[in-house]
Amino acid sequence: MSDSEQYSIDDIIEYLKQEKEVYGAFSVSVRIIPKTEISDSQQTTEAEKSAPVEKPKELTVEEKLERCADLDELKKICMDADLLKTDLEGTNLVFGVGNPQADLMLIGEAPGEQEDKQGEPFVGAAGQLLNKILAAINFERDDVYIANILKHRPPGNRNPKPEEAARSLPFLRKQIELIDPKIILCLGKISGQTMLNRNDTLKSMRGQFHKLDGRDLYVTYHPAALLRNQQWKRPTWEDVQKVRKRYDELSNGA
Repeated sequence: MSDSEQYSIDDIIEYLKQEKEVYGAFSVSVRIIPKTEISDSQQTTEAEKSAPVEKPKELTVEEKLERCADLDELKKICMDADLLKTDLEGTNLVFGVGNPQADLMLIGEAPGEQEDKQGEPFVGAAGQLLNKILAAINFERDDVYIANILKHRPPGNRNPKPEEAARSLPFLRKQIELIDPKIILCLGKISGQTMLNRNDTLKSMRGQFHKLDGRDLYVTYHPAALLRNQQWKRPTWEDVQKVRKRYDELSNGA
């Protein structure tokens, strides 16, 4: 219809009567769509808006260790790990110290009072003696990496319990993996037994290199034991001379 064309109501009624005579009765209906027939996509959108947001799944300790990529991250994991603590309350984490890329790693048994206070292994009288032992084979303390089986002090400076060592070992193994030393020197019977997973005497473990995940491992006396038993200093000197010799061989590609 052009802009100039105008129809009255009577014209429209007359037109509809004519249509009815030709085509029969007809009607126009309007359908209202109920909410139940809203499209799936609309329903999904509304559901998503009202659904609670799920929190990210908390990783297990094993998963955290598996994904751990450096020592700083491992230290944080250890700080948050209550299972590393002993039954002595209020202790500090004694993680480890030294060259993070050292080819020689020393592993003691557990932190003592001074180590707990300073958060660093071997800082008391036994630590001073250890520094002298290292100097005797031309190592500075910063040349090596030093850690313990336990990362928290036990009561009364007692030996680590087997269950404590078992809980701590996965963390220590990850520490070894990240440092990747060529040689591990275990200081004391407990350290040697734990790392080698055997219940042998110190005497039977000394005097030979063992293998641990492709690395050389040697066991000698703990420096604290030397402070109480002077006669063990000579055998310890012989042990560390063997370690130094093997270190030089590996460094030269032997």
